[in-house]
Amino acid sequence: MPTYVFESRSPEETGRLARELAERLAPGSVLALEGDLGAGKTTFAQAFARGLGVQAVVNSPTFTLIKEYEGARCPFYHMDVYRLSPEEAEELGLEEYFGGDGISLVEWASRIGDLLPGERLDVRLIRPAPVPDGGHDDRRIIRVTPRGGRYADICRDLAERGVLQWTEQETEKP
Repeated sequence: MPTYVFESRSPEETGRLARELAERLAPGSVLALEGDLGAGKTTFAQAFARGLGVQAVVNSPTFTLIKEYEGARCPFYHMDVYRLSPEEAEELGLEEYFGGDGISLVEWASRIGDLLPGERLDVRLIRPAPVPDGGHDDRRIIRVTPRGGRYADICRDLAERGVLQWTEQETEKP
């Protein structure tokens, strides 16, 4: 699969990409979100929700596992599966959300890799190495890998518009 890259210099730029993606995804879409602690997954999810027209306050569902929000176009299902085993995720029926009438964003998606649909959009937020003086660095490298035709079309469109950059490097599967 081809991978696309977005270089963000601030939380606002990360949010811009999240909103661009949200505006293009259709109900039934799944976004698999990965990144180390502090990489900006919650910032991304909040902007993504705004892109769907969610008016409610969006925060990480770390302890509730799934939060459902009403968006202007469709429901938004925000999942955090960090604390789940694949067996627990299967028992909860998370896959019932995938392909339904809403859009699912799954944080720490690699933890339930076998339950994710084959067609999805993989997004990985990467923090660059710490700055030598120990200062604060808001830069992020965001790798976007489409898995399936509709996601590839979205990424190609964003690349043609100069939002994403195409790269031959493939990311590891979340």
